[in-house]
Amino acid sequence: MKAMTLQPPIGLDRLTLQDRPDPGLPGAGEIRVALHGSSLNFHDLGVATGRMPTADGRIPLADGAGIVEAVGDGVTDVAPGDTVVSCFFPDWQDGPPTVGDFSRTPGDGIDGFARDHVVMPATAFTRAPRGYDAVEAATITTAGLTAWRALVVDGKLKAGDIVLLLGTGGVSIWALQLAKLMGATVAITSSSDEKLQRAKDMGADFTLNYRSQSDWGAAIRGWTGGRGVDHVVEVGGPGTLAQSIEAVRVGGHISLIGVLTGGAGEVPTAALMARQARLQGLIVGSRREQQDMIRALDASGIRPVIDRRFRLEDLADAFRYEMSGGHFGKIGIEW
Repeated sequence: MKAMTLQPPIGLDRLTLQDRPDPGLPGAGEIRVALHGSSLNFHDLGVATGRMPTADGRIPLADGAGIVEAVGDGVTDVAPGDTVVSCFFPDWQDGPPTVGDFSRTPGDGIDGFARDHVVMPATAFTRAPRGYDAVEAATITTAGLTAWRALVVDGKLKAGDIVLLLGTGGVSIWALQLAKLMGATVAITSSSDEKLQRAKDMGADFTLNYRSQSDWGAAIRGWTGGRGVDHVVEVGGPGTLAQSIEAVRVGGHISLIGVLTGGAGEVPTAALMARQARLQGLIVGSRREQQDMIRALDASGIRPVIDRRFRLEDLADAFRYEMSGGHFGKIGIEW
């Protein structure tokens, strides 16, 4: 079996394609999956560059999708030939969050999906949306489910709400699609006018270039007539949070799902208190929430936006492209 591994000292130049033992046949409650696709996330980049420590020889990538080849005793919800997609937290099946680390996240605490085959519990996967290929399905595991949980599960998004999205990466573009599906009005920011036009073509109602308008929080609030937005999907962290608080309405909801500008910083607590807003950190979601999202995708016909697809053996180049910030939506890995 071919697998991409992280060799010491961990870094993009140390991504190595190796032969690994075949995982064999599934045992009771397990399935064997021939993997064919993945997608890149900021978390994966942190692991692959050594910024987030992991074990030497780790197989990276948290997202994985492919075809079921065999099922073990007791597995009834999938069958050979079905397309399935992995879960970011394979042990979090349902209910409120109970996991606060990545010790059981594929590609971090355990081996990920940059390989030909895997044998895992059937509960570590769900069925993929109808008609999705492996790369499209893999975009759900991390980015898609994060957007779904931020807006639908925790945010209780409803038609007529106003949503603010930061940037045009994987989570934000998934959030744009889901928000429009739910009947929301969407504002989105970027430093690229070209990307903003693409977002507008996808249904964004208001676009703003934050490089040319640094006080974008006030500008977004002005666009709403002074009321503020109902939801912010906050991917930046300390460098953008103050502007997000400025933009949110009194009693609104800010989903803190990213730390692109750093892992720590000042929070304008007085402004947050005055807004009486709910600032909630979240990391992806449960298997049940993933299944709920997939039912919505099956009913809607939404397809994820894949910026580019790379071969597995070109994984380092794919990560370098991610670091460039030139992508719109998701970067796919296909084999």
